[in-house]
Amino acid sequence: MVPEAPLEIVENGLAPNGEGWFVLAARDAQWYASELGFYTQFERAGSRFSQIGIGLGMLRPGEPSAMYHGEDAQEDFLVLSGECLLIIEGEERRLRAWDFVHCPNWTEHIFVGAGDGPCLVLGVGARRAGRGLVFPVNEAAIRHGAGVEEETSDPKVAYARFGEDVPVPCPPEFAG
Repeated sequence: MVPEAPLEIVENGLAPNGEGWFVLAARDAQWYASELGFYTQFERAGSRFSQIGIGLGMLRPGEPSAMYHGEDAQEDFLVLSGECLLIIEGEERRLRAWDFVHCPNWTEHIFVGAGDGPCLVLGVGARRAGRGLVFPVNEAAIRHGAGVEEETSDPKVAYARFGEDVPVPCPPEFAG
């Protein structure tokens, strides 16, 4: 029998403490604010799910979700609400609620908030040991503040201009 993982209060929300199944409302989870929007991963800091990563990202218009990148693991995304711009393999695509994006290994991509209000995106990705990652130079990503000026595989270099992520409660736009 698989035990239930207890939920514990962390800085600004709840997080599972230990292995096992759990139920956690997204609005009650620990969220993080950065210069790249808001996100939650439903995991306790320093304790990642072993097989898949899952998270929600909230982007306001003009905010990129991360830096334009490709990695050696599949990722999939579903826009739950709002609008965003997808930059994928150098092309720009406008997305809105219920649009689904499949990214096989090494698909270069990033999302940028668009429209009149916040956008909520669900992301799911495979986890692998020794995961490969590249942040290529891409003009469309650079135009939207989501690109590097020089290719790198080091996240510290790619994100050097951004401050640390800060634990926060669920953004008020989605706190319900």
